[in-house]
Amino acid sequence: MQLSYWEYKSWFSNVDFTIIGSGIVGLSCAIQLKERYPKSKILVLEKGSLPEGASTKNAGFACFGSISEVLSDLRAHSENEVVNLVQKRWEGIHNLRQLLGDKTIGFEQRGGHELFAENNPELYENCLEQMEHLNRLLQPVFGKNPFVVTGNIFGFGHIREKYITHQFEGQLDTGKMMHALIQKCLSKGIPILNGIQVEELLEQGNGATLVTPDFQFTTRKVFVATNGFASKLLKTETVRPARAQVLITEPIKGLKIRGTFHFEEGYYYFRNIDDRILFGGGRNLDFKTEETMEFGQTQTIQAKLEELLHNMILPHQPVKIDRRWSGIMGVGGHKTPIVKQISNSVFSGVRLGGMGVALGSLVGKELAELAD
Repeated sequence: MQLSYWEYKSWFSNVDFTIIGSGIVGLSCAIQLKERYPKSKILVLEKGSLPEGASTKNAGFACFGSISEVLSDLRAHSENEVVNLVQKRWEGIHNLRQLLGDKTIGFEQRGGHELFAENNPELYENCLEQMEHLNRLLQPVFGKNPFVVTGNIFGFGHIREKYITHQFEGQLDTGKMMHALIQKCLSKGIPILNGIQVEELLEQGNGATLVTPDFQFTTRKVFVATNGFASKLLKTETVRPARAQVLITEPIKGLKIRGTFHFEEGYYYFRNIDDRILFGGGRNLDFKTEETMEFGQTQTIQAKLEELLHNMILPHQPVKIDRRWSGIMGVGGHKTPIVKQISNSVFSGVRLGGMGVALGSLVGKELAELAD
């Protein structure tokens, strides 16, 4: 496809900053760049019809790490690294709330509750034993102890009678959040062009050339915010794709469950939304298969989700599944996001480790700051 004079002049000429990926990171980066450089010409490119990856497909958890997940992180990271990571998640949520407003994104702070299966007493006892230590470790982040023991008030089945609750976790409406980010970009005169896949980045003196299947153009600086798809452009092995499968029920009359819930080191998670239960996870059942950039579901994981839904979350209660989907996250051997300059003109903000809602706006802000 040859660009017309009008197309080139209006969108692709004299571009200062191009962001690849219109998810939380990409749009937050664009907004921050416009605030820092109000006269700049900024362009956001998105390969999908909607933000493709996890930004419009996540569960809407404003979370910082359940107690078993934090303990798991401590096996692979130092205490300082874990505290700094939790601090970034905490700051990221506050940044998102300040940027868009709690009402706009449907934010509610109802706590995040970790459930423990009856048949795994060792995990529960270890978490109880370590809770005081983790509270001391994380108290400076939250201002008070985050973890408390609470009762099984919602009547979940086949679990211990106590949860370990993170008092500061919350939930939001993912659709409202992304709609607000898109509208904020448009209100600032930042165009978001969908259906454009960048296949290659070529360093060109004081800028970079972006090659698409139909045309190419030059930008002064480019910011890669494609997370789970980052290896396609950056040729890096430090970011691997990780598919997350999700289902949601039809409306449930009289549903009393409120809050966000996790179990098995955060590999399973569910919440209430619009009188429904949204339930996702199970990647730990088949890591190899789920390390993919392909959307879709597998029988193994979907069957397990349904089994847990009927036996643990809503025992003895008839419920029907309304919709299933998947998202692609970016993970790696380390959970700290990669925010760095790749070359003279190319920058990246990727590997959010399944915590895109918490980290996305902060990573976008840090990415924009690299342009200085």
